[in-house]
Amino acid sequence: MTLIDAREGTEYRVRQIDTEDEELNAFLFSLGCYEGEPITVVSHLKGGCVVAIKDGRYNMDRQLAAAIQI
Repeated sequence: MTLIDAREGTEYRVRQIDTEDEELNAFLFSLGCYEGEPITVVSHLKGGCVVAIKDGRYNMDRQLAAAIQI
């Protein structure tokens, strides 16, 4: 399941990030989004979703949300 399919307000664990872009992987790691970390979808938007990771909230576009397996 990806973040696009996640229920709002439910905490999940990141299982895998399906991207070949090393720069994007490093950016997500700096946000605290990596395998094994908890992540919560705060709300779904037309173009993606808002997620809570650690102490921050981030807006992710649909393509990035689809790459994060939970």
